[in-house]
Amino acid sequence: MNKSEFEKIKNIERPQKELIEKLKKVGTATASGELNKLGIKDCFIQGPVSWTPGKVIAGPAITLQFLPIREDVFQDNQEMDPELQYHRHALYLAKEGDVVVVDARGNLRSGVFGEMMLTYFQGKGGAGIVVDGAIRDFTNARDLDLGMWLRGVTPNYHTQTSIFPNAVNIPIACGGVLVNPGDIIIADDDGAVVVPKTLAEQLAENASGHAEWEIFARKKLSEGGELKDFYPRIAWSNETEKEYETWINNK
Repeated sequence: MNKSEFEKIKNIERPQKELIEKLKKVGTATASGELNKLGIKDCFIQGPVSWTPGKVIAGPAITLQFLPIREDVFQDNQEMDPELQYHRHALYLAKEGDVVVVDARGNLRSGVFGEMMLTYFQGKGGAGIVVDGAIRDFTNARDLDLGMWLRGVTPNYHTQTSIFPNAVNIPIACGGVLVNPGDIIIADDDGAVVVPKTLAEQLAENASGHAEWEIFARKKLSEGGELKDFYPRIAWSNETEKEYETWINNK
């Protein structure tokens, strides 16, 4: 690799902040269900789980791909110019609210980022990371205001074992699903979901109605209502629909 290659890395198109805020309120469970209705059967990034409980994020994806090391292509060298390492360039592209999504091949021995790099990302306003693999320096990194969805943590640096950063902002497979640069990531304690950027507005619109009826159903169930009468919505009778409409109008 050489410095001219990094000039070819394309940035991502970012949606309006208003759309991101709407999607952040949707939650992964609702997003997954509504995307299924829109024809996206599998949007759940399986493997990475929240290491920052209670943190909820939504933002456009900067993608980073790792590949297995093969010595004729990449050799780990402590004297290498740091600027020739792709994982740094993924962070250089970051803007406020971005989410770095990493295909680290499920490797639990290579720490794709450490505290210093994550501190830099947080300082640029990054929202969080989703790593199908591990990071290092978690003892200090967990105190950063970043959401982190990881398979695990490790003391090793990124190329100390068997993978190396190969490309930024290309389509990747993360946790078994396709993530394109600029797709929207929603992540909470249930995990991380990828929202195709072409469906983000439709999801936000559909999910707002979903949230309303769930609030109503939750209220009725907490008051002793029968599950078969209030959940799911397909079970509602005409009387329940009318009750819901009255509730909506009186809010």
